[in-house]
Amino acid sequence: MSRYNGKRVLNNNSEFYRFLRQRRQNQKNIRHYGTPVLRNPGLIERTAMPTNAHIWTTGDHFYKIAAQYYNDPKYWWVIAWYNGFPTEGDITLGTIIDIPINLERILIALGM
Repeated sequence: MSRYNGKRVLNNNSEFYRFLRQRRQNQKNIRHYGTPVLRNPGLIERTAMPTNAHIWTTGDHFYKIAAQYYNDPKYWWVIAWYNGFPTEGDITLGTIIDIPINLERILIALGM
């Protein structure tokens, strides 16, 4: 399941993007997805969410951890969002992150 499933697709022909459309061989509009709005799970949802603790070590990447826990690396962003780290560069060695175990449940909690 992609995080963009069911999201609206916008055909943007606004004047703001005119320069970009001209660079793209005079395209009439630009198609893009509306920005998904994710919410942060509340305290009650977080305490009820089963998680595994993971100690960040050399060579760790969100996509590798997602592949290990969810069998799909494309859900790397779930782990990053849940822990409040926008990038792997924001995590220091030895940091303990929580991995939500039930992917479907955490996607619902995030508003997906």
